[in-house]
Amino acid sequence: MGTKWIWWTAKALEGGGMVVILVGLLLSIQLGFEDEGLESMRYEGTALMVGGVMFFLGWLLERSLGTR
Repeated sequence: MGTKWIWWTAKALEGGGMVVILVGLLLSIQLGFEDEGLESMRYEGTALMVGGVMFFLGWLLERSLGTR
């Protein structure tokens, strides 16, 4: 029971990371269509970095519990 909140936190971080990556990708595509190439790359890179770190932290938490 005590580790259940850690599992939920890990899943929230993993899901949140994927959402951040998706939003960054969609913003990047929108800006790319508007010929804002460098701004598009900035959003895409930032979203990949932040979302990737969030997902990785969630994965590490879940792995520490031994559920993966």
